[in-house]
Amino acid sequence: MTTANLTRAETSARSASITLRRIRLELDVADAADAATTGFPTTSTLEFDATTTETWVDFIGEDVREVVLNGRAQDVDWDGARIRLTGLAAHNTAMIRATGAYSRSGEGLHRFADPVDGKVYLYTHDEPADARRFMACFEQPDMKAPLTVVVTAPEGWEVLANQSPVSVRTGAARQTVEFAPTLPLSSYLTCIAAGPYVRVSSEWRRDDLVVPLSVLSRASMAEHLAADEILEVTRQGLDFFAEAFSFPYPWGKYDQIFVPEYNIGAMENPGLVTFTESYLYRGAATRAQRQARANTILHEMAHMWFGDLVTMRWWDDLWLKESFADYMGAHASVAATEFTDAWVAFANRRKAWAYTQDQLPSTHPIVADIADLEAAKLNFDGITYAKGAAVLKQLVAFVGEEAFFDGARRYFARHAYGNTTLEDLLVELEDASGRDMRAWAQAWLQTTGMSTLAIDRGADGTAVVVQSDPRPHRLQIGLYELRGDALALRERIPVDIAEERTSIALPDADLVLLNDGDLTYAKARLDDRSLAAVERGLSSLDDPLARGLMWSALWNATRDGDLAVARYLDIVRAHAPAETDGSLLGGVVLNAATAIGHYLPGRDRTAARRAWLDTTWRALGGAPAAGDAQLIWARAFAAAASFDDARRLDVSTLLIGAGPEGLPMGADLRWELLTALVTTGHAGAEEITEEHLRDHTASGRTAALAAAASTPNAAVRAADWRAAWGDLTLSNDHLDATIRGFGAGGRRDLVEAFDEEYFTRIESAWAERSIEIARRLVIGLYPETETTELVDAWLDAHPQAPAALRRIVLEQRDHQQRAIRVRDAQGALVG
Repeated sequence: MTTANLTRAETSARSASITLRRIRLELDVADAADAATTGFPTTSTLEFDATTTETWVDFIGEDVREVVLNGRAQDVDWDGARIRLTGLAAHNTAMIRATGAYSRSGEGLHRFADPVDGKVYLYTHDEPADARRFMACFEQPDMKAPLTVVVTAPEGWEVLANQSPVSVRTGAARQTVEFAPTLPLSSYLTCIAAGPYVRVSSEWRRDDLVVPLSVLSRASMAEHLAADEILEVTRQGLDFFAEAFSFPYPWGKYDQIFVPEYNIGAMENPGLVTFTESYLYRGAATRAQRQARANTILHEMAHMWFGDLVTMRWWDDLWLKESFADYMGAHASVAATEFTDAWVAFANRRKAWAYTQDQLPSTHPIVADIADLEAAKLNFDGITYAKGAAVLKQLVAFVGEEAFFDGARRYFARHAYGNTTLEDLLVELEDASGRDMRAWAQAWLQTTGMSTLAIDRGADGTAVVVQSDPRPHRLQIGLYELRGDALALRERIPVDIAEERTSIALPDADLVLLNDGDLTYAKARLDDRSLAAVERGLSSLDDPLARGLMWSALWNATRDGDLAVARYLDIVRAHAPAETDGSLLGGVVLNAATAIGHYLPGRDRTAARRAWLDTTWRALGGAPAAGDAQLIWARAFAAAASFDDARRLDVSTLLIGAGPEGLPMGADLRWELLTALVTTGHAGAEEITEEHLRDHTASGRTAALAAAASTPNAAVRAADWRAAWGDLTLSNDHLDATIRGFGAGGRRDLVEAFDEEYFTRIESAWAERSIEIARRLVIGLYPETETTELVDAWLDAHPQAPAALRRIVLEQRDHQQRAIRVRDAQGALVG
C-alpha cells in the first residue's frame, strides 16, 4: 500500500490528536490558458491544535517548495503524498507552498480546452480524497473547519468557490478573488471553478431568507443549458427540503455548474454543485432524461443537509449521505415537481443496479467495513446508493413518513456541522417513531444479499410466500385478472412476512404480483400462470409501476437463468413497442441487447441480433412522431446496427434526414448512426472527418475518436489497445472513447489476441495510474473469454494484489461466470 492510500486506523488516530480550526487556500491559475504550463502555485495555511509532537498533511502534486511551521521554516519532508510535520506545539499554524498539477482525469483541479473557441475551463472534483491534489489538507471527512479561498485568475473569467466573493482586486490582466469563509466543511467538499463560464442568475426566497441562484456552463454549451427548467426544479426542491427538514438552507448561495469530462453524475459541494455536461442535452431529450436530471438536482440538494451539514465520520457510513440522497431524489421529485412518477424509474433503473451489485462476490452491508480510501472509492456503488435508498423507502413504510422526517429533523438539529455514525441516526429515528431501530438496522443495514420471493399456490385458495435469505418485509401482493388479452387489477393484499415460508389466504387470480407497489427490497418471481398472463397482457396495464415490476421480474429471472432468453426476447418484441413510459422502455431495450450479447449461446446470437435489429427498425417506424419512444427506438436501432449490417441502407437513410417524420436528428444520434456504419465497415475516415466538421465541439471530438477507434481492422484495434494502456495524454473521456472502440461490435476475432496480455498489465496500471483511470482500464478492457481460466490463473498467482484491484477483477469474473452459466442453462429451459 502506498502512503496515498490512507487507512481508517491512521486517520482516526490523527483526528484524535489534531483539532483543525481553520484553513486558508490561495491558488494561482492565472497561467492556466497556457497549455505548456502543467502546474499551478498553491499555498495552504492550516491552523490547528495538537496533543502530539508530529503529524502529516496530505498533498499530491508536482512539488512542495516550502513548509513553515509556527513562523519557522522546516525541511521539506514529502514522499509524494504526505508532508511530515514535526515539533508541533499546542497551537499551530502551518503554511505550505507547493505546485499542484492540472488534471486530465477529472480528479483534483481539472483543466479543459474547448475545441470550439479555444477557451480554457477549470473545475475541481475531490471525492473521496482528491482535494489534496490542489491543496495541502487533512484529507479525511471528520476534520471539518471553515475554509477561506483566494483565487488569482485571468481577468474576465468567472471565478467561483463554495462561498460568495468578499473582495476582487484586478491588475495586469489578472484578478484576485477572495471568498467569504465557509461554515465548517470537510476537505472533500471544497469546490473551485474558473473560466469564461456563462451564468444565468436568479434567487429563491423563503420568509427573510434570500438565496442567490445561478446555473453555469461553458459558452459553447450555453444554448443547451435549459436554465429555466433547472432553476424551476431548484426552487421547488429548496421549498420542499426547507419545509421537510425544518432547517434553513445554510450555505449562503446555490450555484450549479455543468462541466466537461466529469467522472460522475454530480457532486454536492455546498454552494457550488457540479454536474456532468451529459445533463445538457444537445438534441431532443426524452421525458425520462429530463426526469433523471431533476432527480439528480434534488439528490445533490438533499446532500446540503445529509452529508454537508451533517457528515459521516468515516467512509464506513457513506450511506448516511448517499442512501438518503438517493431516496430523497425520487421522493422530492414526486412531492415537489412535475415528475410524479419518479418511483417508476427508481424501481427499474436504480434498483436494478442494486440487485446486480448485491449478487456480486464483493457485495457488502449498506453500513460497510471501509478500511482505506481505495475501498471507499469502490463503495460508491449500487449497494450504498440504490439498495440503501430502497431500504429507506421500506423504512418509511415501516415507521411512517411523519416519523421518518421527524427523526431527520432531530438529527440535523443535534448534529449540525458535525460528524456522525449509524448510532447517531438510529437514536433519533427510534425516538421519533417508537420503533426498535436496531433490529431493523441489523436486518437491513448490516447484512448482505437479498431475498427472492415466490408464491406456492394451492388449489384450495391457500398459498405460501417463500423467501430465500429470510428478512422482515412489509409488502403488497397484487391480484390481476385477464379480460381477453388485457390485465386488470382486482385487489392488493397487504402482507407482513419474516420467515422462510409464510402461509396466506390468496384468492384465485391470473397474475399474482409480489411486492406490488415496490415497498420492499427483494427479487420477486412470477409463477407459471402469472408468467403466461404477463406474456399476454403486460403492455395492457395502465399502471407504469406495475408494468415496471413485471419487466423487472422478467429480467431478474432471465439473468438468473430461470427464464429462457428466447422467451424473454419474445416478450420484449411483443410488448416493448407498446411501452409508453420512457424510463421503462429505455431500460428494456438495453436489457434486450445485453441478453443477446451475453446470455445467448454463440450459435444463437447472430439470428437473435438480426431479429432484434428488425424489431428496433419496425418499432421506430411505428412510434408516434416526435415522441420519446421514437427517439429511444432510434438509439436502440443505432446500437443494434453496430452488430449487424443488414440494415446499413436504413442507417444511411436516417443520416441523410429521410427517416420517420418527427425524428429529431441531433448531433449525438448522428454520431451513433455513423459509428454503427464504421463498426460494420461501411464508413471510414472520410465520413468521420465530415461529421466532425459538422460537429466541431468537445462532444464531437470525443465521438470522432470513438468512431475511428471502432474501425473493424486488427491494426486499428491494436492501436486502441496500445493507446489505452500507454497514452498518458488521453483525458478520462478520450480514454473511454478508445476503450469503447476497442470492443465495438462484439468483434472478439479482432481483440482476442490481447486476452493474456491484459492480465500482465493490470497490476502495474493500478500502481502507476490514478484509481479513476486504472478502474476504467481494468473494467473496460476485461476479456470476455468463453471460460474463466485466465482470470482464475491471475487470481491464484496474485493473492497479494491490492484489495481494491482484486475486488474489481472478481466482480468482472462474476459477470463473466454468470453469463457462462446462463448460456449453459438455455438448452434445459423451455422457450
